Amino acid sequence: MHLKNKRILFLTLLFCLVLTACGGSDVSSDTPAGDNAKGYKASFHDATFHEDKAEGSGDVKVDLSATSDGYFGVLASSDKRLKLQVFNGDDTFTYDIPQGKPAIYPFQCGDGEYTIKVMENVEDNKYYELYTTRASVSLDNSKAPYVRPNIYANYTKSSNCVSEAAKLAANASNESEFVDSVYQYICRKVSYDYDEAATVSSGYIPDPDEVMKTGKGICFDYASLAASMLRSQGIPTKIIFGYVAPDNLYHAWNMFYTDEKGWTTVEFSVNPGDWTRIDLTFSSNGANDKFIGDGSNYQDVYQF
Repeated sequence: MHLKNKRILFLTLLFCLVLTACGGSDVSSDTPAGDNAKGYKASFHDATFHEDKAEGSGDVKVDLSATSDGYFGVLASSDKRLKLQVFNGDDTFTYDIPQGKPAIYPFQCGDGEYTIKVMENVEDNKYYELYTTRASVSLDNSKAPYVRPNIYANYTKSSNCVSEAAKLAANASNESEFVDSVYQYICRKVSYDYDEAATVSSGYIPDPDEVMKTGKGICFDYASLAASMLRSQGIPTKIIFGYVAPDNLYHAWNMFYTDEKGWTTVEFSVNPGDWTRIDLTFSSNGANDKFIGDGSNYQDVYQF
């Protein structure tokens, strides 16, 4: 793998997200996915857009009926580009909105007051405010946003990545074994897609099942697939965007949460009661170890 090329390719992922990092820190089950043969119990936590509970204006609908579960939904359509802005204190999150189909977004800053704005493109980089609403969020659990699908970890019970994750979980004795098996699976099955990295455009949204099908992806795809597989089996998992020293690469990776310990790979270890990094892009493609190390060279900026 050529590090010069990696620098260029990862920097192309600096699409339209403008925010500062915010912190998150147990999660109840929504739907049991079944008891696995070796004893690991998995749970599926869904995220659903309830159109009958949504409010809005014109072609914009916002569903705030699941704020305690750490997410909200938006359904909007226009003949122009749409963006979503979410404000919490000093943090601002900007997303593209898919046209005419529901999308799920996280309350990743935890409890607090959020302002949500749906914006329509006027010209160039100018946007007009179509609809604004506010949400007072009190999470049932601090990790709730990280065990459910959202726009960047987009899966359902019928997704292929969920089926594969269930198979891996069925052969795991505990969370650590399951996380390890997902890690090894993605390292074996997915290779870095240089063509996609060279042409990726603003507003790119991964499709985890497509990544599984093609066996290729950029760092965002790796992080999305890992988050989807782990979350589908009840493992709280973040998608993180940020920078990696020493070359200040803009990059995407994962952090997961487990109360168990014992899984160690590529200098990243599972620590009891703590968030732990997984960088599948570098690990599966054999990057120089200066990009991996003990994780101290990673600067978290965005989390989803």
